[in-house]
Amino acid sequence: MPVPEVKDFYKDLIDNLHDGVYFVDRDRVITYWNKGAERITGYSAAQAVGHPCQGNMLNHVTANGKPLCGDHCPLARVMADGKVREAEIFLHHGDGHLVPVLVRAAPVRDEQGTITGAVETFSNNTGMTLARRQLGELRRHGLEDPVTGIGNRLHLEAKLRAALAERSRGNDAAGLLFLDLDHFKLCNDTFGHQVGDQVLRMVASTLRNTVRATDTVGRWAGDEFICLVYGLPDDGAITKMAEHVRIMVECSHLEVDSGRLSTTASIGATRLRPDDTSESFVGRADRLMYQSKARGSNRVTMG
Repeated sequence: MPVPEVKDFYKDLIDNLHDGVYFVDRDRVITYWNKGAERITGYSAAQAVGHPCQGNMLNHVTANGKPLCGDHCPLARVMADGKVREAEIFLHHGDGHLVPVLVRAAPVRDEQGTITGAVETFSNNTGMTLARRQLGELRRHGLEDPVTGIGNRLHLEAKLRAALAERSRGNDAAGLLFLDLDHFKLCNDTFGHQVGDQVLRMVASTLRNTVRATDTVGRWAGDEFICLVYGLPDDGAITKMAEHVRIMVECSHLEVDSGRLSTTASIGATRLRPDDTSESFVGRADRLMYQSKARGSNRVTMG
């Protein structure tokens, strides 16, 4: 039976995908391994192609450590019944550690419709795994905001204290973005508080997905949010991050009966100073946010 091949027409496209992609034949021998697969797994194409995927290379396992490369292999299953499968699993990296990945396996067919192999795509799932772990921690310690699902004010206050402690040890100081949604009262008055809560959840999810996994996002009060960002080298980098956050909030929208509902945010951005307390740090960002409001809203003021 012919081995599935990746035509040259598609090779450059697949090689430049961020996700990992590899093809196997009916014996689960790897016939193609893209650059994304090299980056995520640490194994080169030369190490992978021509070798069985169920050998001692990727060693897929579940979160409980159950091996998947035998009877439970997604690729073997899709070749058996032709059904596409998805799973959140862990693969073995070339450096020895496990990497959480989201995989999707699908059959490869010839012109007659006969299954000749399978293809698996996989993406690094570290960010989602970390987010779930953090959400679990928030819930266990009563630090989750019940409306938005992100950290509440108590969570943010603890993170502010930690930032002050890190500064006293000479580590990288934090930056703070203080966001207030523009005309949110009008949104509540027009569409009701249920839709208003949906807007708050939309913004919270946008913030969580926009900042880095090492940063902190939380709801301060009402329609006010705080992002604590770390390791940015200067005011310009903090401003750039704040602008990115502002644009992503502006681009988000809900579908409601009357059409598309979007919102904007006015942002005050500042860097932690040597003499700052938590109160002065947040207070300065809050005042800068009001300067953004006074200048027409939907903008960033750095100070």
